[in-house]
Amino acid sequence: MPDDAGHSAPPVGAEGVSEAEKSLASDSHDFPLTEGMCLSGWLEGVRHNPLLDHRTTDALPSTADYVIIGAGITGSLCALELLKTNPGKSVVLLEARELCSGATGRNAGHCKPDQWRGFTKYAEEHGMDQSLKILANEQETWEKLVAYVREHKVDCELWVGKTLDVMMTEDCAADAAKTMAAFKAAGGDASKIEVVTEAFEAERLSRLKGAKAVYAWDASTLYPWKLVAHIVEAALDLGLNVQTWTLAREIQPSESDRKSWRVYTDRGAITAPVIIHATNAYAGALLPETKHVIRPTPHMCNRVIPPSSFSGSRALQNSYAVIMPNGLYSINPRLEGDGVILFGGSAPNQQKLMDYVAEDPVNRRADDSLMDFEPVTDAVKTLTRDNFGWVDRGQGSRARYDYAWSGIIGRSADNLPFIGALPGKPGQWICAGHNGHGMARIFTCAPGLVKLVNGATWEETRLPESFEITTERLDRLREVHGQRN
Repeated sequence: MPDDAGHSAPPVGAEGVSEAEKSLASDSHDFPLTEGMCLSGWLEGVRHNPLLDHRTTDALPSTADYVIIGAGITGSLCALELLKTNPGKSVVLLEARELCSGATGRNAGHCKPDQWRGFTKYAEEHGMDQSLKILANEQETWEKLVAYVREHKVDCELWVGKTLDVMMTEDCAADAAKTMAAFKAAGGDASKIEVVTEAFEAERLSRLKGAKAVYAWDASTLYPWKLVAHIVEAALDLGLNVQTWTLAREIQPSESDRKSWRVYTDRGAITAPVIIHATNAYAGALLPETKHVIRPTPHMCNRVIPPSSFSGSRALQNSYAVIMPNGLYSINPRLEGDGVILFGGSAPNQQKLMDYVAEDPVNRRADDSLMDFEPVTDAVKTLTRDNFGWVDRGQGSRARYDYAWSGIIGRSADNLPFIGALPGKPGQWICAGHNGHGMARIFTCAPGLVKLVNGATWEETRLPESFEITTERLDRLREVHGQRN
């Protein structure tokens, strides 16, 4: 799936939204959180870790100072920041299933800051000033994530190196050049980006037959579940109470305290004055006002064992976004791990997945039990055969397309996350709608949200103003999408 989902997710302008995907936005029915789920490669690799089903206390506490719903990178970071800045306060982290089993635990393992490619689309939607701030925020987020991993020596397979955006057609290359020119003209800093526009050199550098241009800059890949586990362990040391397999079903005002909220779960209820929604694609299950602006959207991530011709000294040495007119492949070769290659993004056959979901959107759009969706795997095979040149001949092993898992990204109606205080619900806060690009945003968005909870102004968060959730933004987006609650 995309990288938060990147997964790096296809940023704005990398692909169009399909008609089937648009239809999901107009479906006003409630959607269930499916009880079944497939295991991502990340979740498969930690089956021995007791944090998977950790419950700090046998019983769900009846009260807390803060309740966080969702135990991915957003929820875990919010918990750690709250405990660091509010010593002695009680924080309870609720997770409907296993720890970090949502989008963070299902992406393709990228933390890839978009330094330029989304500029034009962001500028069209939010203005040039905001577009520059959005891109600068991604660079800051990446730097903070890398700094945290290095400072705390987190064992999460962090790789830092050049990521390649590879344009596979003349039109894609022309669009990229136009965007880069507009980015520079607006004052964007392109000094960290290396550009190759000669086709022969683009093919040599990327190892992709047919490449027309390459844009390269620093990014990272990692084992996202292990990063979350480290953050949770640090928060547990500060007093965090984690409750896995505890599905939040409803939130109502507390009858005994007008300034508090009561969260009803399948294991009882808990009351707190502050509730943080870190559920991303599932936000609409508890917050009807977000259902038409944060759309659950399934994607696939394929795990591929490369052939001998792309192993050892000949293994891929970069991460990728391979950009075509009808899709984007996000590629993570796990350079600090086992060298198995993960293919996420929105491959050309993503439309077929959207068509499958549209047949039963209520049950399928939030269902991450899907495995090995053949049309997406076929698209990955086409790329590796036709462009990387993986053919079944020669010495050594062949490529093995051994597993693919699904994940649900939170597709935001205006391509940006929703951060801040929920309008009309004092004490409830949200950090969601990351478009499969959360890994390149959450390490600033989650701490920024905690600053707001602690009483800071928006300016003090240093986040782009366009990220803030407001009544005006919600109303405008509902009007644009033809829906009102």
